Amino acid sequence: MPSSDSRPLQGVLLVIAAVALFACFDTGVKIASALAPVGVVVWARYLFQVGVTAVTVLPRRGRALLRTERPGLQLLRGLCLLSLSVLAFFSLQVMPVGEFTAIVMLTPLLITLLAALTLGERISAWRWLLLAGGMAGALIVIRPKGEAQDLGWAALLPLGLVVSNALFQLITSRLARTEDPATTHFYTGLTGALLTSAALPWSWQQLSPTTWALLALLGALSSSGHFLLILGYMRARAATLTPFLYFQIVFATLVGWIGFGHAPDALTLLGIAIITGCGTLGTWLASREPTPAR
Repeated sequence: MPSSDSRPLQGVLLVIAAVALFACFDTGVKIASALAPVGVVVWARYLFQVGVTAVTVLPRRGRALLRTERPGLQLLRGLCLLSLSVLAFFSLQVMPVGEFTAIVMLTPLLITLLAALTLGERISAWRWLLLAGGMAGALIVIRPKGEAQDLGWAALLPLGLVVSNALFQLITSRLARTEDPATTHFYTGLTGALLTSAALPWSWQQLSPTTWALLALLGALSSSGHFLLILGYMRARAATLTPFLYFQIVFATLVGWIGFGHAPDALTLLGIAIITGCGTLGTWLASREPTPAR
């Protein structure tokens, strides 16, 4: 198994692919939340993940798929992702996507801080500056347009999501050092599937075939994205990958342009350029820093 410091370029490409899928997933969630209860949507997403993993991997791996050295961390990762999913679904019901994404983009900065505090990763002043620049670029892209909306308590939902997401990313990085990615993927889906199944009787309703097809697509997007994320953290450090989480804004802008005709204006293109430049330069600087001793 490769160490978390090897093959950083592959790690970066895997994370970029993952956030592209997440951008498509968020768009689908906005649509699905208007067609089905949140509890059913979250349940279907986890059922799909654990089902596909069991069908495609379990026959080849057998009991080896269930073998883990860190069952506590596996459970904690599953709980973090479940809370992240629930908060995201409720947030997208009551908030515009732009404002929601603006708050969620605080996650990379929190990840960098936690990585320095808990993983012992040294972050240079230049990389802190580049992370701040990426945040500024994200705010330019998703700046509120038109009249401001009074969100009240709803603004607290994505703040909780930021904390859950940061913890989820760091636990993923820690598990990637010793755990098989398929095992981590399976246990995360199993945790969410069991807990959401227990709560399903309180949110169940009949759905149309079109809605079921949309839920299956969301499950595929989310499951594939998180599996790519695990593979990415097996190949690069958390601080190296953090700037590229901003690329989700780039892909969200493209999806809005292609799917809904929301063409980016000049300021949006400037923000995209800032995000791309800061992310690329941040990775170049990270590759030139000395590797921390194990």
